Amino acid sequence: MSLQMISTISNSSLLQPGFSLLNFDGHVFFFGQKGWPKRSCPTGVFLLDIKQSDLKMKPAFFSKDSCYLPPLRYPALCTLRGNAGSDEYQYIIHGGKTPNNDLSDKIYIISLVSKNSKKTTFQCVEKDLGGDVPEARYGHTINVVHSRGKSMSVVFGGRSYTPLAQRTTEKWNSVVDCLPSVFLIDFEFGCCTSYILPELQDGLSFHVSVARNDTVYILGGHSLQNNTRSPSLYKLKVDLPLGSPAVTCSILPGGISVSSAIVTQTGDTEFVLVGGYQSDSQKRLVCNTIVLEDNKIEIVERVSPDWTPDIKHCRMWFGCDMGKGSVLLGIPGANKQLISDANYFYILRCKGAEEDKEEELTAQICSQTSTEDPGDSTPFEDSEEFCFSAEANSFDADDTDTYNEDDEEDESETGYWITCSASCNIDINTWVPFYSTELNKPAMILCSSGTGHWVHAQCMDLSESMLIRLSEANVKYFCNEHVDLNKGLQTPKKVVRLKKQPMKPLRKKTAMKLTTPTKKSFLRRLFE
Repeated sequence: MSLQMISTISNSSLLQPGFSLLNFDGHVFFFGQKGWPKRSCPTGVFLLDIKQSDLKMKPAFFSKDSCYLPPLRYPALCTLRGNAGSDEYQYIIHGGKTPNNDLSDKIYIISLVSKNSKKTTFQCVEKDLGGDVPEARYGHTINVVHSRGKSMSVVFGGRSYTPLAQRTTEKWNSVVDCLPSVFLIDFEFGCCTSYILPELQDGLSFHVSVARNDTVYILGGHSLQNNTRSPSLYKLKVDLPLGSPAVTCSILPGGISVSSAIVTQTGDTEFVLVGGYQSDSQKRLVCNTIVLEDNKIEIVERVSPDWTPDIKHCRMWFGCDMGKGSVLLGIPGANKQLISDANYFYILRCKGAEEDKEEELTAQICSQTSTEDPGDSTPFEDSEEFCFSAEANSFDADDTDTYNEDDEEDESETGYWITCSASCNIDINTWVPFYSTELNKPAMILCSSGTGHWVHAQCMDLSESMLIRLSEANVKYFCNEHVDLNKGLQTPKKVVRLKKQPMKPLRKKTAMKLTTPTKKSFLRRLFE
């Protein structure tokens, strides 16, 4: 096991406890930033480009048919394959906390659509569920089991807010353990079924779960009700016959009392357990190897890495599995860095040095023989990268045009919940979606008056068809308060006057003057 430090320069405040990492074909992507996404990366998903001791975060994109994915912290995450031996896989994301501290009960499936040297595109789909749908939660786990040619997901544990009927003013946002129910989710039909097992008495959160074939092993975890870390090791076995599924649970010896630990897979049947806490004030610096065979699990202690003094003496640490036997660890920077909420980061490689070199060589060969055409992609601007370096003095601040989070607008003042106009009635506590394109934030449109400002589409009385038309068309929009002003400031268009043809005067009808002979002849003819 080797430990490599990455000292950050700036913008490390995005990486806070609760983030997640996705590994697609050896490329690691970050998800679950602190705060709502900014203009530089509206998806909130970044590619972690790690070269030696340098780390850059490049924005990733979503396809046009993707749904909105909020930045979720502490979600349950696992891979979903077509079958047990398939190389193609997707990621399942369930639950988690939004930047507003709301809990999500939705489930998303993320798949890689395309990737080249300049652009990565994902597809995100929200899955509709029915039946015993798990309540909104965080700090839980999700695993995929395979039995009799079928696959299902197993959801267990986590925390949620106190039910509304039990809330008080003093403890409005207090959390409790979710009931110790086991949920089976069939993604093919979107059905959920809950099971209450007598062996599971207490709710658990921030536990560890590993799965193989039709079995899920649950290790450790923290119980709020008892304020204990369970030393039990649970074995959930799922049978998927033609009829109703069957779930059984047994308690095995040899468990570990730990919470918030991280598991990374180093082999087909081998996992490594690192990090976590063995009490509220004591980290767990011991590492373990977990070996899963047909119907048994073996947990043994292994040689720990040479932890640095900063890691040994810090009160808290956090991280996530990077895939392929590596873990990204973070510790608070305290007052050692200029940014108050900045953190130190380390990469812990749990495989041997020879295996790491083979993987690095394979990655280099794959990158050299890439046949992807980057011609149809747009290059990244320098401001779209977060730069992390091993040496703080290796870049000159005057010569490097890097992204600065301080340049972004503060969403607390210019975000979605502003008072956009005198008639604005959007309230974060009472707002409900009005347009079909809205999920958890109101639709907004930019008014082009002056330097520009954002207004709520609903406050402007825009119809959904008009809102979509304005978003697709390249035209300027002016809000209700500035549309008249804009008309007054416009330069009048030159009107071409039409030449008028002069009208001919009407001729007056001349009266016929009848002479006396004419009268006589007229009367003669009349009486003849």
